[in-house]
Amino acid sequence: MDTIALDVHAHLIPARDGRLDGFAGVDWDASAERLTVDGHGIGLKSLFRPEALTLWMADNAVAHAWISAPPPVYRPELGPDETRRWSEALNDGLQAIAEAHADRLSVLFHLPVEHPVVATEIARERIAHGHNRFAMPAGGAGVMLSDPSYAPLWRALDEASAFLFLHPGESCDARLDPFYLANLLGNPTETAVASAHLVFGGVLERHPRLTVCLAHAGGTTAALAGRFERGYVTDRPGLDTTLEPPRLTLKRLCVDCIAHDAAGLALAAEVFGPDRILFGSDWPFPMGLPKPHEQLAATDHAFRDAIFQHNPRRLLSQYRLTSE
Repeated sequence: MDTIALDVHAHLIPARDGRLDGFAGVDWDASAERLTVDGHGIGLKSLFRPEALTLWMADNAVAHAWISAPPPVYRPELGPDETRRWSEALNDGLQAIAEAHADRLSVLFHLPVEHPVVATEIARERIAHGHNRFAMPAGGAGVMLSDPSYAPLWRALDEASAFLFLHPGESCDARLDPFYLANLLGNPTETAVASAHLVFGGVLERHPRLTVCLAHAGGTTAALAGRFERGYVTDRPGLDTTLEPPRLTLKRLCVDCIAHDAAGLALAAEVFGPDRILFGSDWPFPMGLPKPHEQLAATDHAFRDAIFQHNPRRLLSQYRLTSE
């Protein structure tokens, strides 16, 4: 079994140590290992068990994982002050988990996308303590990553040569309520909206030291690359054609390999570049890659080696392995 050097997309919730207790709308039932957040129960127990993640890693030859908070704990409806407290509780808890498993796990510190001022403050404080790996929701109701209010965040992350993992949150479209479409269609679309704002807003071009990685193979972004380019070359209203072409800007992004389709993964490699595809499992969610060697067995051997070894090793040469 080939070793997977790094998993950039693994989730945990630090509920066991009591850090999340005391927040309105949050209840942790230790005996049942069940967390309820704003009326929604989170019953996937593996999210609370770091040892389950490290066991899965051992079984699947995953050497290291960068852990981040999952969408059920994003809580976009909170105000700025409560968001700050909640984000710090998540971050301190994830850091404690990573430090307890420093040989296997490192933390991607959570940044709350709905409150760019708070996100910037958290990023700057963590950067001041020597950390430069973060995760952030890709968007939400009214969130536009090209908005000037995010400019201080992009500058702070760029100055730190930071890694930022963007992961979609909950859908805001009621049409996607049936058929699990909020996940099947909403998540990939939310990621594409985020990427479009980063591209057409010039965020990626202005901040070349920032590494942005999109979850789920970039969602529908790769399929829209040609349309993005066509809009640019025909000077569609609202587009700044003094920026570099979208096809070129998209190659500044990284994406994980969770496409669930060989043709989709090949398209991602064509659009973003084969050297920009990183391994991600989305552990422990069933929409991820719980059996990566089996699920990616049909992938070209050289390309699979790039995803498992060469691309993550380049990333690891830039970013420290542990959260210490």
